[in-house]
Amino acid sequence: MTHTLFVPVRTSKAGTLALRTGRLPSGERIGLAFTSDAALLLTMGPSQQWILLDHQALTDMLKPLGIEHIRVDPRPFSDLADRESLGRRGPILVHPGRAA
Repeated sequence: MTHTLFVPVRTSKAGTLALRTGRLPSGERIGLAFTSDAALLLTMGPSQQWILLDHQALTDMLKPLGIEHIRVDPRPFSDLADRESLGRRGPILVHPGRAA
């Protein structure tokens, strides 16, 4: 069964869409995806553009960028105060980056 994900994108100067990515505290780049538009907009902000992709399509698009891991429904870095309530579990979005 295919799972549709809400994937944040940005528009380049040339007018094409580029995937938004994030970084872990280790510096590793990660793909970002959300299970709903509400989760994406809550984390990334109300003006964040997004597209729908299935997991395999997103994986295939990130592979040439050297990105091997995707975080689904990541929490914003600013939510670190809530991290204690998560028992230090769950992904934390450290810094939204840009796809190269």
